[in-house]
Amino acid sequence: MRILVIEDDARAASYLVRGLSESGHVADAAEDGPTGLAMALEGIYDALVVDRQLPSMDGLELVRSLRRQHMMIPVLMLSAHASTQQRVEGLQSGCDDYLGKPYAFIEVLTRLEALMRSRDPAPGNLGSFRVGELSLDCAARQVTRQGKTIALAYRETLILEKLMRHRGEVVTRMMLLESAWDYEFDPDDNVIDKHIYRLRRKLDEGFEQSLIFTVPGIGYRLAVAYDMAPND
Repeated sequence: MRILVIEDDARAASYLVRGLSESGHVADAAEDGPTGLAMALEGIYDALVVDRQLPSMDGLELVRSLRRQHMMIPVLMLSAHASTQQRVEGLQSGCDDYLGKPYAFIEVLTRLEALMRSRDPAPGNLGSFRVGELSLDCAARQVTRQGKTIALAYRETLILEKLMRHRGEVVTRMMLLESAWDYEFDPDDNVIDKHIYRLRRKLDEGFEQSLIFTVPGIGYRLAVAYDMAPND
């Protein structure tokens, strides 16, 4: 997952970003409401962690603004104000879950995973995807194709996850880049092509049919059922 943490407490934000990164996710941070809203509206995140008390625009207004613009990204709100009434206010503003402070990181992670399970159209648990003959276990960084197990590197897992989430659709190089690297990364011109090349070699070794198609000048597309059908 790619997760945006919107938290004005630098220490708390660093704690969450570090924990999410160590758990195998890509995490970015914003320190105020307007910045967090602008980043969230880019549409590159799978989930948001939002502090209720933010400078310039509080967390409730940030979430309301997202919902008014039809952004239905899952939101976990964190707050020191966690009475029943305050939790209700958070949920009514459009948050999907509300967690009181102090909290343990494992609870933040577990709640995010639960939110993603409820939103993910693919069958199976969070971090587990299946498209045709291909299954991906993100936590183990492992793919199975027709019973053959294939080990992946970290970035390869994130790129394949993005392709599987958008199965059958064209995924641009920029979308793949943003799914696997943070904002401060300065990429080589062909870094995505290099990773796709290695990913293809691993997925296609021993098989006649390639699973990742190049869309010239745009990006890549993962094969779906009709791509695998024999020609008449």
